[in-house]
Amino acid sequence: MKQIDMGNFVIGGKKGFVLIAGPCVLENEESAMDVAQYMKNLAAKLNIPYIFKASYDKANRTSIHSYRGPGAMEGLAILKRIKEKLGVPVLSDVHRFEEIEPAAEILDIMQVPAFLCRQTDFILEIAVKARVINIKKGQFLAPGDIINIIEKIRSVGNENILITERGVSFGYHNLVFDVRSLPIMRNMGYPVIFDATHAVQLPGGAGTASGGEREMVIYLARAAVAAGVDGIFLEVHRNPEKALCDGANSLYLDSLEELLGELLQIDKIIKDKK
Repeated sequence: MKQIDMGNFVIGGKKGFVLIAGPCVLENEESAMDVAQYMKNLAAKLNIPYIFKASYDKANRTSIHSYRGPGAMEGLAILKRIKEKLGVPVLSDVHRFEEIEPAAEILDIMQVPAFLCRQTDFILEIAVKARVINIKKGQFLAPGDIINIIEKIRSVGNENILITERGVSFGYHNLVFDVRSLPIMRNMGYPVIFDATHAVQLPGGAGTASGGEREMVIYLARAAVAAGVDGIFLEVHRNPEKALCDGANSLYLDSLEELLGELLQIDKIIKDKK
């Protein structure tokens, strides 16, 4: 399996899982810095490699009235300050061609959103500019379809590829997570991340916003780690009830230590067997 070198740690192979976590969207610099500092300290305590994640623009919100974020210019500046002040890698999703170049200058991992994972020209342009590219598997794709996206990225010479599973559409306003997708995609030779909080999302379930089943995150995360996943992706917030985006599926910060402790125990059992 390809291992992705992040400088201070490696993603993939027999390495323990990496943690990608942060708020769904940047609400303001103070709250983002607070979450990033909390997660950095917790990850260091548990000896888990950590990457801060937050979106600067959620261009795919359900309603025209939904909060999208501060936008590319301000948002990337916030992410740069978090990266420099705390010394953590940063990840964010890119939705527009115009954002690719400035985002590539700051982001350690550039993420292609699930709804854009079939947009060939967009993927190729990001693959050319990104040091590491994370593809969110679309809710409409079978795991085997991911090989076509990998081939697109490799065609421009980028081998630093992460694939993220976030569930598949199942009827109206519902997602399901098929754990079989993780080994299927890992067998393609690149690290696989499991997005445990988006997998419990109920897309459009609240009418003008998505709903979610936060209480189910722990079960899906356990299953993913037991399947040998290379990373866990979590959206977290001080107070999810007041989050401006995806609060229904975001986790409380004070609930994370227990969950991550359990996942570490499972991960050790699985990785030691390989």
